[in-house]
Amino acid sequence: MKFEHGYALIVGVGQSAYSAWSLPVTVKDAKVLVSVLTDPSLCAYPASDDHMRLLVDEGATRANIRHGLEWLAQCAKADREATAVIYLSGHGWTASKSGGYYLIPHDVNPFDIPASALSRVEFTGLLRGIDARRFLVFLDTCHAGGMATAKDDAALSLPQPFIQAGFPKDLARDLAQGQGRAVFASSRGDERSWVRRDRSMSIYTYHLVEALQGAGNRSGDTVVRLSNLVTHLSLTVPESARELGGARQTPFYDWSTEDFAVALVRGGKGLPAEGWQEPASGEQFAPSAYTATLTGSGAIAQDDSVAAGAGGIAIGRVGGDLSLGGKPNNQGDNDD
Repeated sequence: MKFEHGYALIVGVGQSAYSAWSLPVTVKDAKVLVSVLTDPSLCAYPASDDHMRLLVDEGATRANIRHGLEWLAQCAKADREATAVIYLSGHGWTASKSGGYYLIPHDVNPFDIPASALSRVEFTGLLRGIDARRFLVFLDTCHAGGMATAKDDAALSLPQPFIQAGFPKDLARDLAQGQGRAVFASSRGDERSWVRRDRSMSIYTYHLVEALQGAGNRSGDTVVRLSNLVTHLSLTVPESARELGGARQTPFYDWSTEDFAVALVRGGKGLPAEGWQEPASGEQFAPSAYTATLTGSGAIAQDDSVAAGAGGIAIGRVGGDLSLGGKPNNQGDNDD
């Protein structure tokens, strides 16, 4: 069984052309997410390049991110039953004077960020062009941290007037406007996004991958829904952050839609009677065979090759302002 109407653009910026701004953990995050999404025994998205695109390191340029978003818009136009997913992991910075927010691609020019990064206006415009029946955006962007396990380096030097910042709540709410749209962000704008102690993955994406495997579901569930993701992320991300010496990280959610399915549970077989159980160490995030990467204007490189070219819902304890069911808008930031 396949989640046959699933399409995803997964971006882990990773290595920056300006090496001081590299963030290698984002590549592992992105590759693990693709592995779980395309595993036929898990989320069961089709693994072909017609449904799945991965951008990492030198492939995560501003132009390629734009092309990827345009490709996803084309997929949604061609398949009116599409569930479109965007995941982006990397740096997000704010111009302190103007308040403009920028997502930083691989090929950013450190001397001209406004002209070389993906601005809030540009990103919002591209996402509004994706007219999918079900549309989900994940943003695991960073805010400077003070410990070795922070996703960003607290000492990272940025040109004036830029400051490190999490994804703005008002932008997330703006992106979530319209039917069938949902935005999940890894933290609030005044918080840090953290990585695990072993630096293998970010805390947020680690628990997102668990949720996509059914960690927020109940016995017998055959699909993962938005509320299942909220249930698991709301409990595990803050807890994992606190374990890092009392750090704080609060996921944020916003959507104006029904509680739609985003993936299959165990390939559609559903959870057994005993419910979800965490796999043994090393099994949970084993890589799949799919490593296709968008490297040009829609060109795909498989593996290591190179290509170039042009109702009410029970969701557990979440805290914060979160409303579900027949409400016109669903928001939550899990404030204490």
